[in-house]
Amino acid sequence: MAALYSTRCCSYSSVRSSPPPQSYPYSPSPSKLGSPHCLTFTSSASKRFLAAKVSLKSQSDSQLNALHMQPQDAAAVANATPVKSDTPLQRLKDEILSVTSSKESEGSVNVDGDGNESTVSITVVGASGDLAKKKIFPALFALYYEDCLPKHFTIYGYARSKMTDAELRNMVSKTLTCRIDKRENCNVKMDEFLGRCFYHPGQYDSQENFAELDKKLKEHEVGRISNRLFYLSIPPNIFVDAVKCASTSASSANGWTRVIVEKPFGRDSESSAALTKSLKQYLTEDQIFRIDHYLGKELVENLSVLRFSNLIFEPLWSRQYIRNVQLIFSEDFGTEGRGGYFDHYGIIRDIMQNHLLQILALFAMETPVSLDAEDIRNEKVKVLRSMRPIQLEDVVIGQYKSHTKGNVKYPAYTDDKTVPKDSLTPTFAAAALFIDNARWDGVPFLMKAGKALHTKRAEIRVQFRHVPGNLYNRNFGTDLDRATNELVIRVQPDEAIYLKINNKVPGLGMKLDRSNLNLHYAARYSKEIPDAYERLLLDAIEGERRLFIRSDELDAAWSLFTPVLKELEETKINPEYYPYGSRGPVGAHYLAARYGVRWGDLAIEQ
Repeated sequence: MAALYSTRCCSYSSVRSSPPPQSYPYSPSPSKLGSPHCLTFTSSASKRFLAAKVSLKSQSDSQLNALHMQPQDAAAVANATPVKSDTPLQRLKDEILSVTSSKESEGSVNVDGDGNESTVSITVVGASGDLAKKKIFPALFALYYEDCLPKHFTIYGYARSKMTDAELRNMVSKTLTCRIDKRENCNVKMDEFLGRCFYHPGQYDSQENFAELDKKLKEHEVGRISNRLFYLSIPPNIFVDAVKCASTSASSANGWTRVIVEKPFGRDSESSAALTKSLKQYLTEDQIFRIDHYLGKELVENLSVLRFSNLIFEPLWSRQYIRNVQLIFSEDFGTEGRGGYFDHYGIIRDIMQNHLLQILALFAMETPVSLDAEDIRNEKVKVLRSMRPIQLEDVVIGQYKSHTKGNVKYPAYTDDKTVPKDSLTPTFAAAALFIDNARWDGVPFLMKAGKALHTKRAEIRVQFRHVPGNLYNRNFGTDLDRATNELVIRVQPDEAIYLKINNKVPGLGMKLDRSNLNLHYAARYSKEIPDAYERLLLDAIEGERRLFIRSDELDAAWSLFTPVLKELEETKINPEYYPYGSRGPVGAHYLAARYGVRWGDLAIEQ
């Protein structure tokens, strides 16, 4: 049986031995301020149809060898006269291999048309922060470990803290881990990676400090075509200063320059638009990569595969068969010292307006023309613009209070020393949203997100309609929800996709049971699931924007939530208090019941 698999991380290693004779796919253009350093990357790699980046894997030894040839064999094949084959399978294989070869050459950005090698310089701005230490550096190491980074790359940490290269490496080394299934050369790989990590101290608003960084980067680039990626792991109030300095003093002079921006992207429509306008003074839209790490989660990526490549689901994906959709996010811990940051935003801005709304848009979008980034993002924007304004009566907010369980006392939100004692900031929210289009008219999309709840989870629950005239209704009694088919996509933890169906219990009687058809990732796949930051960082290096947020997406998302957020804050509505470690406010259940829905995560899971 043939299988399709990605060859994405093999592109760099293949280029090292045999550079393809392709012209270098970028087109420099000056920035809007006239700086010669601010470049626009226009590689066709960012427009690629991702489904073409596959190889055909066959049980036939000859086919397998053709796919996994060594570089010297590949060169020989490239110079050989092609043999015409009349079989459909052979023609399909030839087409796929041909497309893969050209696409890999375009996306690898390791050589230009004259055979000059390029290099990628990754600067983590805010390198001494928790995000950099816990997520960014480990993700970069994982990419290096999997041979997904280019042959020539350099990583620079940049922050205000005084630190040497050795001190940075020591700090980073404490958070690096190796793949469970690939530990044989872990220490060697780790030492090699740390040898590519350097540090430069500086202020985020100092063009002089960024110019010094530029000199150090050039020392490592040693005349190669320089591509530069800046990851802004810093507070949003200094985004613009850092972007201005990086653009004017540390941009690439002959390659691409890209900037990854972490959320929050403002706190309402006005501040978000102002941030976008300020960033675009120094960068073009194609240079800005707004990261939402939830879009890099394995199960979120699998959402479109599940829907568009399985015939059994696509016909059911509409109001005719789906009764409601639930998007659930819960954490079993509180703010734990981060209350000062959280209190400025609250759970709606922190989770619902970005993570959950992005998942909703991916779930509900129409079939895109292709898997091209712009085609997918166009469809997501259509969904967001079709959504009905959120009404205050369709929103429930809560805040966790102190609770004693056993001999352990759990603190209230306002017990956090960084939180004002009279804070009304919600740590829980539930909302009913509606999409006013032909596919989803009348279907409630229920969101809820909260901290200090009874469990940690993120999942999508699709509850289908009841079977009309069900012959077995009497076997379920009055609880028709027991007879409802439900598709559950568990994003985290313990990733899984399962479908709840009704079946007969073996025996002489007619007793029905509800069972799961379960794809449990840990049981099905031995390979460790990559962290979301690994996928997103690799996409940014390759210029793939499919999982990043475009400015009009951001505008549409804020337009949906800004009115209700302002109404909540202006009317100073008191949140409903719920005990730490509970299932959340009772009001969330009343909200669901108003639309004939029962929260799916309240049932006991098998």
